[in-house]
Amino acid sequence: MLDLQKLTEDQVLLLDGAMGTELFRAGLPPGHCPEAWNEEKPEAVAAVHRAYLAAGSRAILTNSFGGNRLKLASYGLENRAYDLNFQAARIARSLCPEGCYVGGSIGPTGKFLQPVGDLTEDRLEEAFRPQVEGLAAGGVDFLLIETQYDLREALVALRVARESCSLPVLVTMTFQLTRRGYFTIMGLSPEAFVKAMEEEQVVACGANCTLNSEQMVGLIRIMRNLTGRPLLAQANAGQPQLDPDGSIFYNQGPEEYASFVPELIRAGARIIGGCCGTSPAYIKKMAEIISASAENVLKGEADETGNKRTS
Repeated sequence: MLDLQKLTEDQVLLLDGAMGTELFRAGLPPGHCPEAWNEEKPEAVAAVHRAYLAAGSRAILTNSFGGNRLKLASYGLENRAYDLNFQAARIARSLCPEGCYVGGSIGPTGKFLQPVGDLTEDRLEEAFRPQVEGLAAGGVDFLLIETQYDLREALVALRVARESCSLPVLVTMTFQLTRRGYFTIMGLSPEAFVKAMEEEQVVACGANCTLNSEQMVGLIRIMRNLTGRPLLAQANAGQPQLDPDGSIFYNQGPEEYASFVPELIRAGARIIGGCCGTSPAYIKKMAEIISASAENVLKGEADETGNKRTS
């Protein structure tokens, strides 16, 4: 089984970037289910994975972000959850080289639990279970419960994952930077999130989406002061902007985005990737910077820790 704690002791694990952005570039029609392409156009999904691996990713995430039953129900595909997730895992597994890893992406349902919404924990478990089972059967190395905004939903997904398989499970939530600090849309603080992850003894935790790479540095720094577990950071490529032609672009290019990677590493991130708006070009630049700076940053931390222990 993948030992992320050991793997990230003396190196940074580089994930991939956005999947949805790349699928739209490949022709995914607006309003079409991205996970359906795991069966309809597996070669297009595989091409995205290959591009990220060629750019330097050492772990790729499956095309299964919206693969829970509740999300798939909006396309009439809820009964296909297991199969679509299994296929997502098989595509990534089939082309992942030795020394690289496949993570099963598990995004939020988009619904709210009672009393905010009408969703019950039982229905939530039913939504996540075939997704987890399909990803595990398809051969992923770990599960990433990501982009969560409600801690209760994240904990239900974590419980289902642990009941359904023995894979390592990572959890990330999405935070906004407000005048009062970092909070999820449900008002959860980084301190409360990390405390819950410590209690659950998750393999690794962190944040993704919403924040750009500069803003992510401050959040990871807060989390590092609260836990010794590997921290994961996947920032957006800035904020989405609208072109005159109606297309969306992000305002943080690869150079600017990647320039904050050394600071992310110094802040404590050990698993780094990209979220919305990032592409293989971003990952390539990140790989170059990680190769040039990570060893020195990690060695400096090790020396500092050693000095503290002997002083």
